[in-house]
Amino acid sequence: MSSATPVTEAVVFRWHRAEIVALAPVTPHVTSVRLRCPLAESYRAGQHVDVRLTAEDGYQAQRSYSIASAPDGSGTLELMIEALPDGEVSGWFTGVAEVGDRVELRGPIGGSFSWDGPDGGPLLLGGGGSGVVPLLAMLRRRAQGWREIPAALVYSVRTRAEAIALPELERLAAEDASFSLHLATTRDPSGKRIDAGLVAEALRRTGPPGKVFLCGSNRFVAAASDLIVAEGVAPGVIRTERFGA
Repeated sequence: MSSATPVTEAVVFRWHRAEIVALAPVTPHVTSVRLRCPLAESYRAGQHVDVRLTAEDGYQAQRSYSIASAPDGSGTLELMIEALPDGEVSGWFTGVAEVGDRVELRGPIGGSFSWDGPDGGPLLLGGGGSGVVPLLAMLRRRAQGWREIPAALVYSVRTRAEAIALPELERLAAEDASFSLHLATTRDPSGKRIDAGLVAEALRRTGPPGKVFLCGSNRFVAAASDLIVAEGVAPGVIRTERFGA
């Protein structure tokens, strides 16, 4: 079982060379990118990295991406990158990049939005769309040796086809009695948004949570936070990451 090594501030703000070692589709719009990099054993589940691309003419573009993997001793880490309209960085990764290409990474970033087994639980996780990625890293870390910690994931996504790592999440829910998956598909024919009933069921499975992590759009995080607090969870245990509108 691998353990993440703490990093100094100097390391966090230094750019590191990284090589693409694998590319694979995850959904119609999301690509798994596995990178070999010195940072691979120096992060906690939930953190993110900055990625920088440099063109031959010197033009640079950078974006931040959550890490999907948990430290595992392989010397690699995984990003899951969603192709966005006119996205310079995402478009390169999802349409141009090849195994063997090199980029630069900086991090890890996001100390408060991170989790490791000794931090305990129970864990209540809520993800909207691609906001599930850092939560997936937490669940993968939990699976490495802390399955006794109750955990539930409330996941809101437009359709099942767009749900990131859904086969992995459903398999974990089927095999692990201490983990439950609560999927809300907003655009499927019989779908719905997250609501009080979904949150209450997740909390029934975990018991009072010691840690709550929410990641997604501003709208999703606000709605999920309100529902969770309405169920009696103390606001002080909730950690959030937001993106977009």
